[in-house]
Amino acid sequence: MSRPKPHKTFELVRTEAIDSLRLRVEHYRHQATGAEHFHLAAEDTNNVFLVAFRTVPMDSTGVAHILEHTALCGSERYPVRDPFFMMTRRSLNTFMNAFTSSDWTAYPFASQNRKDFENLLRVYLDAAFFPRLEALDFAQEGHRIEFAEPDKPDSALVYKGVVLNEMKGAMSSPVRALWDTLSRELFPTVTYHYNSGGDPAAIPDLSHEQLVAFHRSHYHPSNAVFMTYGDVGAAEHQALFEDCALARFTRLDLDIRVPDERRYDAPRSIEDRYASGPDEPTAERTHVVLGWLLGPSIELDELLTAHLLADVLLDNSASPLRHALETSELGTAPSPLCGLEDSNREMVFACGLEGSEPERAEAVEALILGVLGEVAENGVDQELVESVLHQLELHQREIGGDGFPYGLQLMVNALPAAIHHGDPAGYLNIDPVLERLRGRIKDPGYIQGLVRTLLLENPHRVRLTFRPDPALGEERGRAEAERLAAIAAKLDEGERARLLEQAAALEARQGQQDDPETLPKVGIEDIPHELKIPTGEQRPAGAVPASWYAAGTNGLVYQQLIVDLPRIEEGLIDVMPLFASYLTEVGSAGRDYRATQARQAAVTGGISASFRVRGAIDDLMGGHGVFVLGGKALARNQAALAELLEETFTSARFDELPRLRELVAQSRARAEQSVTDHGHMLAMTAASSGINPVGALAQHWGGLAGIRRLKALDDGMREDSALEAFAERLAGLRELLQSAPRQLLVIGEQEQLGAMEENLAGRFAQPARPLNGHAFRLPFAARRVQDAWTTSSAVNFCARAYAAVPPEHADAPALTVLGAYLRNNFLHRAIREQGGAYGGGAGYDGDSGSFRFFSYRDPRLAETLEDFDRSIEWLFGAPQEGRFLEESILGVISRIDQPASPAGEARAAFHNALHGRTPEQRRRFRARVLEVTLEDLRRVAEAYLRGKQAHTAVVCPTSAAEAVDKLGLKVEKL
Repeated sequence: MSRPKPHKTFELVRTEAIDSLRLRVEHYRHQATGAEHFHLAAEDTNNVFLVAFRTVPMDSTGVAHILEHTALCGSERYPVRDPFFMMTRRSLNTFMNAFTSSDWTAYPFASQNRKDFENLLRVYLDAAFFPRLEALDFAQEGHRIEFAEPDKPDSALVYKGVVLNEMKGAMSSPVRALWDTLSRELFPTVTYHYNSGGDPAAIPDLSHEQLVAFHRSHYHPSNAVFMTYGDVGAAEHQALFEDCALARFTRLDLDIRVPDERRYDAPRSIEDRYASGPDEPTAERTHVVLGWLLGPSIELDELLTAHLLADVLLDNSASPLRHALETSELGTAPSPLCGLEDSNREMVFACGLEGSEPERAEAVEALILGVLGEVAENGVDQELVESVLHQLELHQREIGGDGFPYGLQLMVNALPAAIHHGDPAGYLNIDPVLERLRGRIKDPGYIQGLVRTLLLENPHRVRLTFRPDPALGEERGRAEAERLAAIAAKLDEGERARLLEQAAALEARQGQQDDPETLPKVGIEDIPHELKIPTGEQRPAGAVPASWYAAGTNGLVYQQLIVDLPRIEEGLIDVMPLFASYLTEVGSAGRDYRATQARQAAVTGGISASFRVRGAIDDLMGGHGVFVLGGKALARNQAALAELLEETFTSARFDELPRLRELVAQSRARAEQSVTDHGHMLAMTAASSGINPVGALAQHWGGLAGIRRLKALDDGMREDSALEAFAERLAGLRELLQSAPRQLLVIGEQEQLGAMEENLAGRFAQPARPLNGHAFRLPFAARRVQDAWTTSSAVNFCARAYAAVPPEHADAPALTVLGAYLRNNFLHRAIREQGGAYGGGAGYDGDSGSFRFFSYRDPRLAETLEDFDRSIEWLFGAPQEGRFLEESILGVISRIDQPASPAGEARAAFHNALHGRTPEQRRRFRARVLEVTLEDLRRVAEAYLRGKQAHTAVVCPTSAAEAVDKLGLKVEKL
């Protein structure tokens, strides 16, 4: 491979080929400013860019987070009010976002189109280095004070702001609050002591002047790391870096870095509290967590050694510490913080229990230290250690990219090393370290020594007891009200007038129409003509039908067993999602669950099961359901993977009753934690549950109703008879699936398929009889949804759904474009900018046959629902610009064309076709999207939305009872 040539303003520092990742890392340095550029050269057309800055705030005002938002509100070359969101509509990007981490802020995007990539690069560079940072944008994105009744300056004051509401929602999560509190105690003096996202109580302390000063001191090329990935050469990128930004800077003597934390000389015990709902029980809701501060994360040897130890202790139920936590009666489940946190400069190892009590804290600590002492004394099974190394190798080799561009995954993995002045290339090339670890683990005392030196003899340890407090939410609300009242008491007439003027100016700014042609764009003419969909071969594996896909998987193989769902009685339908979750967590082939978990880790990269039910493409009341059991492995383990899948399917045992009890408790904990992070999805699922059977099933299984049913199941497990009945239902469902037709999906590199075909030929014998009229049917009774689900969240999640059409209907493409159209041109401004929610939008969902509106982390309730309705009327009443339609179509096509990993694209092609979304149907739908007109949008809005029956569901705090009552919603408690 020839030596790469940089742009004349850059110097090449070093290159390193990483064969296991099929790429070359090129390290460059800008001569004038010292800016670092790491280029990951790969044969991939989905090119990725990222610029990151070291940001180390020393307070919890959220300055770095609010700056990330405000920098994207207009820049020197692109002085429009909202270039970031405008560019999401004027591009074919496969990813656009910005991130604020604990010690860096990054601005990444990806695109497969060269013209589009350059457009986005120019906009991003200008936003990062030359933002306008206007006071009104700071007020919108960060925080501001307004009168509760805008026209009444004698009304109460309220705080508003997008980041403020985002963080109120984020900090409503007990797990997020738990991590922030543990981090605060483990890091008493450095930046990790503070909430980088912003503590809602501290955010109002930040001034606009401080924001501008933070940008000036941190967003400079001398403090920047550029990263690129793909098939565009580094010099081509560097020419744009220079032209758009770097030529205007000289080197600054910036040395922004996180110092070593001051070490404790003895362990500490801390007790704190989190806000729970006023009517939620507090018994067995306490988290007890131990955290240790370890060494630097930028030393790859230390990093992988710490990962090895953490995974040996906690990776699965065969791991000694996880087993002890899972089976302990001191709590209901292992803490969600269990594991190694390696994104900070110094690593943290944490473990503990949730569902405990404050008075059990010492016993939990004794349990954990006892297990560690036992491991230090007696060691662990050598096979467990080797299986952990196997997992590290497998994850290193796997090509990702499903939902998150593969190149960006690599960048984010390597970025901490670059931020902390380490070696990103070495961070990515873990093979040499794995070889060294393989040598070290041959010493029987190696793991024992690690436990002693990293944990037992490490005094920098914190025990955190985190208990629920039903009064804390009200206490915080009262403190905020008192703070605002004190401010109001000191306002004179002039200051009140200025608040009114700011509110009016912001409203005017939010309503102004910028010239979009200030920004670059791609158009319909730049859209690729063809949608690329992989094709497989259909030929049996022995007597079983099979689909074979050759794909560039970098030495991994993927196997799935797909079973057509037979008729299932309603009593068993309830437990289907739990059956899928637990099938791979219990014993099989005569082994207990710990031995089976050990076997999985030794030969696979994980196996999983699921039930998938999708609506028919031409019938809202129809659908097709399958059970899927699959896994992945290194090619050398393909036979062992097939054997394990067969054993799991045919002989999974549900007679280990204590294990089932543990699994239900863990499922409940995860489900309850999901509400504050995924409330908008849960609200949309609830809203569309009354429209068709698939929507109803989604609510029944994984929606809010499913979470409530899971809680009731868990509460009932205290009775042995209930546990036994549950186990019998799981076993009955397993037996029912044995008699149903099945087929195989196999994905690997071409040269691997032959060996897999030979091995699979004698497995999964096909039942003789097809299902015919005995296929799975969904119980369903249509109803109008008008529900309010109350929880401990400090913000709302709103959704509204309308009955629409199946995907093959002629109106489905127009409804798809309509979602983007309303989001881009009305809902974003009304719900996010003016309403202060973190996000909002609309979209067509083909499986539930519905058109859905939503908001995310929203301070409003009734007003947002009104905005959903107003968006429909806006479509008919306001003048519509021609570009609105083109931008909406671009966004839809961008999502349709978004690439995945090679294996992911093959899986998607197979499963889409299995449910009627054949390549022909998908291409036909895409072509119809390109033909949608404004008249089509108005026609489908009139036919399915305007004046039609709406289904409404919200997730809201208990304190919203009065607003819920006025809306006529039925209160449902989780």
